[in-house]
Amino acid sequence: MRFALSSEGDAIVQGKINERLRQLGIALPRSVPPAANYVPWVRSGDLLFIAGQVPVKDGKDIHSGKLGGGVALEQGREAARLCAINILSQASDALQENLDRVVRCVRLTGYVNAVAEFTEHPQVINAASDLMVEVFGEAGRHARAAVGAGSLPRNVCVEVEAVFEVR
Repeated sequence: MRFALSSEGDAIVQGKINERLRQLGIALPRSVPPAANYVPWVRSGDLLFIAGQVPVKDGKDIHSGKLGGGVALEQGREAARLCAINILSQASDALQENLDRVVRCVRLTGYVNAVAEFTEHPQVINAASDLMVEVFGEAGRHARAAVGAGSLPRNVCVEVEAVFEVR
């Protein structure tokens, strides 16, 4: 671990979050480039907005389809966790690979591609929420919305966006 001084003169241990990711067995993938006319992240003051991330692994969509219509709850949870990992990858890019600059996860919004009868949206998005707490501890606790969607781009089953407070 390396130490640096914040602008206020406080010691900051760099690499703490990267070490936590290693302990969790998570290697951040290369961030996925935007699929349309938008940027993957925007920083405004102390807030970092991460565009919606979909469950892409090794360049392939994972668990496409609708929850309750061919995609099982556990598959949706795996997809939401993968979305959260992709969010962390984008945040790492935005913060020059120093996730220790994250003060807290402020908000997650999760969209679940589901049949009309599916009602377990929160249980799906819990996997993304759980990962933020696993990685950042109490600073990973956030406000959240879990929304049902009639469709999502490329028929992915989940999309998650995030807002972080950063220094």
